[in-house]
Amino acid sequence: MRSLFNIKACLIAIGLILSGTQSLTAQTKQILKAYPAPPSVQQNTDFTVKVRQPGQPWQDLPEYTVMVDRVKGLDHSVEKASMAYFDFSGEVEVSVRFNKGAISTSRIRPLSYNIPHTVSGRTITFKLEKPANLSVEVNGDLFHNLHLFANAVEAFIPDSTDKNVVFFGPGLHEIPGGNLRVLSGKTVYVAGGAVLKGRILIDKVENVKVLGRGMIDHSIKGAIRIANSKNVEIGGLFGTQCFTGGSENVTIRNFKCMSYYKWGDGMNVISSNNVLIDGVFNRNSDDCTTVYGTRLGFIGGCKNVVMRNSTLWADVAHPILVGTHGNTPRPEVLEDLSYINIDILDHKEQQVDYQGCMSLNAGDSNLIRNVRFENIRVEDFREGQLVNIRVFFNAKYCTSPGRGIEHVLFKNLSYNGTRAKPSIILGYDELRKVSNIVFEDLRINGVLVSDDMPDKPAWFKTSDMADMFVGDHVEGVVFRRTGK
Repeated sequence: MRSLFNIKACLIAIGLILSGTQSLTAQTKQILKAYPAPPSVQQNTDFTVKVRQPGQPWQDLPEYTVMVDRVKGLDHSVEKASMAYFDFSGEVEVSVRFNKGAISTSRIRPLSYNIPHTVSGRTITFKLEKPANLSVEVNGDLFHNLHLFANAVEAFIPDSTDKNVVFFGPGLHEIPGGNLRVLSGKTVYVAGGAVLKGRILIDKVENVKVLGRGMIDHSIKGAIRIANSKNVEIGGLFGTQCFTGGSENVTIRNFKCMSYYKWGDGMNVISSNNVLIDGVFNRNSDDCTTVYGTRLGFIGGCKNVVMRNSTLWADVAHPILVGTHGNTPRPEVLEDLSYINIDILDHKEQQVDYQGCMSLNAGDSNLIRNVRFENIRVEDFREGQLVNIRVFFNAKYCTSPGRGIEHVLFKNLSYNGTRAKPSIILGYDELRKVSNIVFEDLRINGVLVSDDMPDKPAWFKTSDMADMFVGDHVEGVVFRRTGK
């Protein structure tokens, strides 16, 4: 009897614990945090953005002015777009009013997110159930759109009184001399609603974190620089660029990176190992992300660089570029690179030899090997190529051709559009080849391209079906499928 009583008591206790856990989960599920902007920071009136939990009052969001690069012909102009952000968990309703006129067309990108929305008069409404970095576009305007960053609720906020924490609360903060140099063992926290006027420099240090939901003012070029450092974590902020050179064990999460000026590369990785870039949004006025060897005083190749769960938008140049720069006298290797679960929203480049949403260009005696592209979704871009894989010598940027490109996998790559120019795969000579390139489940406008596809004429190469030129000094290009 006592045994049965104990069992019953235990079951009741477990039930109470589970009930309490479920109740706590229910309470913490619905969280919404909106951050006021500092009064002196420029706002944009193109949109009025509001958010709310279901059944709750609407909360206004500040709409910041952010700048983007518009290329028209040979000219560049800086346009003023909008940006807003908030944190939430559970479900949130979003209202976006377009203040400049009637709405003829609207879309929310990435398109792969399939976010349904309704339009009533000048207002777009939709719901979100998970964090997302979005572009809300009205009447096809790419340069005066709303960049909406719906963040997860922060899991950890450091103690502002901790001696190892440099804490910036809401408001505008002018950094003396324009540069904040972070010391080893320190955490810099930039709270939501904070705007930092100055660069963050992480140089020759280790065990550093830069976290928060705030912004590095959009006037600051080269917002974050990581150089010759180890064990660095960047998370949650907004800024123009986040550079990594000569460093190891670097993690960059949910950084929103937007540039608008010449040489506005988003996330260069140079001579660095063990770099993880996760959940970022890059809209840049040059390459969104690169991997290079020796350059700018940093020496060595790169190994184990991963970008995943991210969105790339190249107003100029490449969304992804690997291999242009290195060390001709002492050749280097760029290896074990992965790009997983990426949405590419745009690519705009007029120079034919500098195109490619995914570009592996081996120059400066570099060897590129073991590269994986998986679950990549490419929307119709303005100008350029889907893929460019070349061992090349570009006299503008290189001092020698690369040594080769080998073992590259494209798995579940899809492109939907009509404006892509033919992709290129090309070696340099018999000693500098491209080899072992596999396309697995490649889809072009919904058509699965494979060596055994039934509708391919016998006299066609499979690459013809993908609008791809495979040139000399290339071997082992395979198109295979795992499904229908």
